[in-house]
Amino acid sequence: MIKIAVCGAAGRMGGRIIAAIKEAEGVELSGALERPGHPMLDMDAGMVAGVGSNHVKISDDINAVVHGCDVMIDFTTPKVSLKNLEVCGLHKKAIVIGSTGFTPEERELARELAREIPVVLAPNMSVGVNVCFKILADIAKILGEDFDVEIVEAHHKLKKDAPSGTAVRMGEVVAEALGRDYTKVANYHREGICGERTKEEIGMQTIRGGDIVGEHTVYFIGMGERIELTHRAHTRDMFSRGSVRAAKWVVGKAPGIYDMQDVLGLK
Repeated sequence: MIKIAVCGAAGRMGGRIIAAIKEAEGVELSGALERPGHPMLDMDAGMVAGVGSNHVKISDDINAVVHGCDVMIDFTTPKVSLKNLEVCGLHKKAIVIGSTGFTPEERELARELAREIPVVLAPNMSVGVNVCFKILADIAKILGEDFDVEIVEAHHKLKKDAPSGTAVRMGEVVAEALGRDYTKVANYHREGICGERTKEEIGMQTIRGGDIVGEHTVYFIGMGERIELTHRAHTRDMFSRGSVRAAKWVVGKAPGIYDMQDVLGLK
């Protein structure tokens, strides 16, 4: 039985992960972590998640929570995730990170911290989205330089980072397939007399509002035709189920950074 600890256990995503752990075979919730001072500390994590008592209390003692698990699942923020990654490294425990908004410097720090433990770091744990990543690379290679690429993503109004980590990864996948440097060709803003669109740029547009779970569309636009690849998330459950699948997969793996393409065998 794989023991899983959940960081951000009292949050929306944390609750869905706890529910997914309860539904999955071969795993159990061993710890629930929240920030110091959180109003739900010492409450039953299962009751907070709405899945019934599981006799695991929400704690702010990160070392105790990590010590008692085989793997931690973290959907918080880059700074919190890096701290948790460091603690997991000290205890030689695996970690699955679904946080988004990492800077290049933070990604590099994550790679350094992953030298001692296996880490799944992915902007999106959805099986469907990761299939899209693979398809996008194939489409881009086939279409080549004759099609312009634009990416539009939409999320709920509470999302803090923009564009989404998933949209950025989609842009990176397309750029890599076309032999471009995403950091140099991504265009996040157009306003006023901004000139003609360049051949190499990848447009990145963001929509925020209401309770949209997540929508991503990649447009390949040619002369007289276009291809649109869209993924729509209806609930957060696909992310939580994917994170539990990743947690089961990563335990016992060699140290290093992995992503959901590794977990799903898509590489």
